[in-house]
Amino acid sequence: MSATKEVRQLVEATLKADAGVSALVSDRVYPKPPPAASRTYPDITFGPVDITPDDAECITGRSHTLQLDCWSREHGKQDQCSDLVDAVKSALHEADLTLAVNALVQIRVVLVRVFDDPDGLTTHGVVQVTADIEEA
Repeated sequence: MSATKEVRQLVEATLKADAGVSALVSDRVYPKPPPAASRTYPDITFGPVDITPDDAECITGRSHTLQLDCWSREHGKQDQCSDLVDAVKSALHEADLTLAVNALVQIRVVLVRVFDDPDGLTTHGVVQVTADIEEA
């Protein structure tokens, strides 16, 4: 399995299993946003991924940065989205997680942002997570 796919699956499973995150979004953690007509807020979607080689002597590695987008609609309030990004950070930052094929050296939350979406209804939170991987 590719390290990219394995990291995404690990992050998704971790968020769905975390009591703090699931209390806010239930199981609404999606690889991409669902159709607008069936979408329920709050939810979490996966955004862009950046991969940087991080090789060392005799070790093939990568620094894998992914963006998690947290969404809420509380009529212009940021409280729910702020709670959600905090729960995501708590679930992932320096968590003791394991990959099945590749080796997870560490996982860290490196950025958290909350801002109003231009539609005037939606609040958008961004959580950037970096996972350092030793590839199998």
